[in-house]
Amino acid sequence: MAVPKRKMSRSNTRSRRAQWKTSAPTLVTCANPACKGKHLPHTACPDCGQYGPRAARRQVIEQ
Repeated sequence: MAVPKRKMSRSNTRSRRAQWKTSAPTLVTCANPACKGKHLPHTACPDCGQYGPRAARRQVIEQ
């Protein structure tokens, strides 16, 4: 098991922790011309239920 030989200083510890940042999720516009809602990529649109440019055969998301 790996064990550190020396104590890590506070400045090194805090500068390492400072790299953990949050970022806003990337959103794409719905391919449905009637909807044009924003949703996460590679997921069905929560507003109209369409996935990708093909027309939806049935509603995937029930509300």
